[in-house]
Amino acid sequence: MANDASTVFDLVILGGGSGGYAAALRGAQLGLDVALIEKDKVGGTCLHRGCIPTKALLHAGEVADQARESEQFGVKATFEGIDIAGVHKYKDDVISGLYKGLQGLVASRKVTYIEGEGRLSSPTSVDVNGQRIQGRHVLLATGSVPKSLPGLEIDGNRIISSDHALVLDRVPQSAIILGGGVIGVEFASAWKSFGADVTVIEGLKHLVPVEDENSSKLLERAFRKRGIKFNLGTFFSKAEYTADGVKVTLADGKEFEAEVLLVAVGRGPVSAGLGYEEQGVAMDRGYVLVDEYMRTNVPTISAVGDLVPTLQLAHVGFAEGILVAERLAGLKAVPIDYDGVPRVTYCHPEVASVGITEAKAKEIYGADKVVALKYSLAGNGKSKILKTAGEIKLVQVKDGAVVGVHMVGDRMGEQVGEAQLIYNWEALPAEVAQLIHAHPTQNEALGEAHLALAGKPLHAHD
Repeated sequence: MANDASTVFDLVILGGGSGGYAAALRGAQLGLDVALIEKDKVGGTCLHRGCIPTKALLHAGEVADQARESEQFGVKATFEGIDIAGVHKYKDDVISGLYKGLQGLVASRKVTYIEGEGRLSSPTSVDVNGQRIQGRHVLLATGSVPKSLPGLEIDGNRIISSDHALVLDRVPQSAIILGGGVIGVEFASAWKSFGADVTVIEGLKHLVPVEDENSSKLLERAFRKRGIKFNLGTFFSKAEYTADGVKVTLADGKEFEAEVLLVAVGRGPVSAGLGYEEQGVAMDRGYVLVDEYMRTNVPTISAVGDLVPTLQLAHVGFAEGILVAERLAGLKAVPIDYDGVPRVTYCHPEVASVGITEAKAKEIYGADKVVALKYSLAGNGKSKILKTAGEIKLVQVKDGAVVGVHMVGDRMGEQVGEAQLIYNWEALPAEVAQLIHAHPTQNEALGEAHLALAGKPLHAHD
C-alpha cells in the first residue's frame, strides 16, 4: 500500500452520504483540510436510493390520485394510466439535478474527493485505490443497506428490497409489503396510487409503530378508506415462490399471495470488512458505538449517520456530520436532542411528529401530570379545501411545556418546522396561542390546537 505521507488531512471521511458530505462541507467551510472518500456517488442512500426518489414516486402517485378524483373539484380530467418509464425519468431528473449541485458544492469548498472503496487501516488512515490517506482525524460514515429476516433471501426478482422497488420497470398488479414502518407504508401508498393491490404485513400491533398510537390509528383508518390492506400483530414465518408470484405465510398459518414481496423490515449498518473492529472501534451488532459528541472509543475516530444507533434520518446525518466538523474545528459542540428531531412519513396522508408520545410522557412524568389534546383538521379551512382529514395531537406536561406534537393529514410534513420550534424552545401553550397564524392555512391548525390547549379555543368545541 503506497503511503502518501506528503499530505496529512485534518479530516478523512469514509462515506459520502448525508453525514459524510455534511461534515466535509462544514469542515472545509471552517478551514479544515478535508478528504472525502466514497465508493459510489456523493449523496449516498438519501439522494440516490432513499429520501429523494421515494418522495418523487409519492408525488407522481399524488398527481395520479388528483387526476382520478378531479371531478370532486369541478375539474374534468381523464386518467389514462401510469407511464412507469416517464415516472422514472421524472424521478431521475430530480436526482440528477441535485447530484450535480452537490458535486459543485463539494468542488467549490475545495474538498479532496476520492472515488473508491475505502477501508480503515489505522486510527488515522484509510486505504483506497492503492493509496493510504492520512488524517489527524477519521470520520466513519458508511451508512446502511436494506436488511432482511433470517431465512428470507432478497433475490431482486419476486422478493425485492426498496433499492429494487425504486427501479422496478412496471407497476406490480399486487404486492405484499413486509414491514409497516416508514419505508413500508410509503411504498404501500405510492403503489396503491399507481393502481396496485397492496397488503402490508406488520408483526407489531400498529402501522408506523414508533409513532404515537393515535397517529397509527388515524393512518390505519385512512389506509382502509384507500383500500390498502394490512395484517397486524402476527410475525412473518416464510416466503416461497408460486407459479406466478410469491406466497407469504405468517406465524399463525395465515397465507397471502401476490406478484412481488417487498421486504421493508429496516436498514442495517454497513461496517463488515471495513477494518473497524481490527482498529479497536467498539461495535454492537454491526453499529459503531459513539457518545453524545459522535466520538468512538478511539480518540482519533468519530462516526455518524446510519452507521451509529441513532435515528436513521438524512437530516440527523446532516446534524451529526456538522457537529463533528464543528467540534474538530474548535467550536462549542452541542449534543443532539434526538426527541427534538422532526420525523415525517410521506405516505398519503402524511404522518409528522416531534417530541415524545403520550405513552412516553406518562412513563416519564406520571399519568396524572400529562395533558393531551386532539384538534381535528375538519375545523381547518385549508384542509377542507384540500379534502384531507386528520388530526393534530398535542402532549403537554400539566401546567408546563408542550413535549409532543403528532400530526396526521396531507402536507403535515410542511407543518413540522413550527412544531420543532415549539418542542425545542419548551413553549407553553399560551405562548404559542398568542402568535397569529395566517388564515386560511394548514399551519393555522397548529395555532388553533394551542389556542384550545391554552383554554381559549376558536374553531373548536370547548
